[in-house]
Amino acid sequence: MKDTLDWETVSQKYLLKDRWISLRADVCKMPNGRIVEPYYVLEYPDFVNVVAITEQQEIVMVRQYRHAYGKTVLELPGGIVDPGESYATAARRELLEETGYTAESFEELARISPNPSSMTNLSVSYLAINAKKASAQQLDHTEDIEVVVMPLEEVVQLLKSNKIVHATHVATLFYMLQRIREEK
Repeated sequence: MKDTLDWETVSQKYLLKDRWISLRADVCKMPNGRIVEPYYVLEYPDFVNVVAITEQQEIVMVRQYRHAYGKTVLELPGGIVDPGESYATAARRELLEETGYTAESFEELARISPNPSSMTNLSVSYLAINAKKASAQQLDHTEDIEVVVMPLEEVVQLLKSNKIVHATHVATLFYMLQRIREEK
């Protein structure tokens, strides 16, 4: 086995730099000396998502329109991690803002790279236990979110029938199911 397969970044040039997304063109050198140019990299902020489980073993989900996908989808609550904010703080904030729910405890489930070939960000997933409604939603001006609380088994059926399409949310739900299975 080779010591490393890591590429060396020879140079970087930003083609677009914005708060929500940046696009750069890298010139890279492979271990065998080959040059790859351009290699496009999308820089997105890290984000969190939360599997919030109520005392009744229900999952707090959200429905919202996703413009790039062109459809309204069922997802987990979550969002961008603000600069200087911890992942755990962002998870608590996003759950409260999007759903009005809070929970007794938040446990990190996973750190997932949405697309390690071209994207720099992480999706950090949390499990929130004994979630309870604590306030009204506190939505951003671009959000129109419907809160949907459903039995765990219904969420499992939606996964089995491919009705939840957000890839990092699907992975998070599988991590949650594995965690529950380990506890039994």
